[in-house]
Amino acid sequence: MVGIFSRKARSAFWSSMFAAAILLVAPTGVTEANTQPKKVVELFTSQGCSSCPPADRLAERLVEEDPDVLTVLMPVDYWDYLGWKDTLASPVYSQRQRAYAARRGDRSVYTPQMVINGEEHVVGSREGEVRSALARSEPFTATVDLKISDMVVQAKVDGALPRGAKMATVYFLRIEDEATVDIGKGENAGRQIKYVNVVRNLQPMGMWSGGSETFRMPKSKLMLKGDARCAILIQVEDEDGPGIIIGAAVMDWRSGL
Repeated sequence: MVGIFSRKARSAFWSSMFAAAILLVAPTGVTEANTQPKKVVELFTSQGCSSCPPADRLAERLVEEDPDVLTVLMPVDYWDYLGWKDTLASPVYSQRQRAYAARRGDRSVYTPQMVINGEEHVVGSREGEVRSALARSEPFTATVDLKISDMVVQAKVDGALPRGAKMATVYFLRIEDEATVDIGKGENAGRQIKYVNVVRNLQPMGMWSGGSETFRMPKSKLMLKGDARCAILIQVEDEDGPGIIIGAAVMDWRSGL
């Protein structure tokens, strides 16, 4: 039957067969779509802090309004002694906030505090100051291509370190997209507060020294279950602690958005 096809028909036939073959051998279960924010905001907040709900609402607005900004919440535990144990807090985030203050040399550890790109800090409820700090932040120097398969989380990092920097840490963040908490005691007793983009795990994937390099971790180690989002941060670090964030990627790992 093929012998009676015209040359054009035979060409179309084999092109369609070749395309079908590619579909058959292409890997499945790989989520590749990700966005690369231009700035990162970390909000250090607490369910036991009466000044924090306005900052929590501002963080929600930033998440909804500005895809160029990756805004994440890192609830701290140092106000738990006031009568309410924060249900989302981790001592890891408290220590991270203290490390930022130690590097800056200002001892400014408080809630609500927003840290912009790992450097400048502002009171997290002061929207004008937050947006001014975002406008002042330096552009990223690294790009991140994030992919997640059935087995592996893969981050390809490309770019350059800032002048004088020797290494950067590649961090993986597991993010809960939304949590609503009924607070029973403490300064916010009786309130129901909504939290968005809550970091549930912050884990290093490796160290990057510039250029193009790919980092991989077993997906099973990262406990990606009910969480909707994950992110990668590229952050300069040395003996003085965490410094400037120079790259980021974020993904809804269940839908590839």
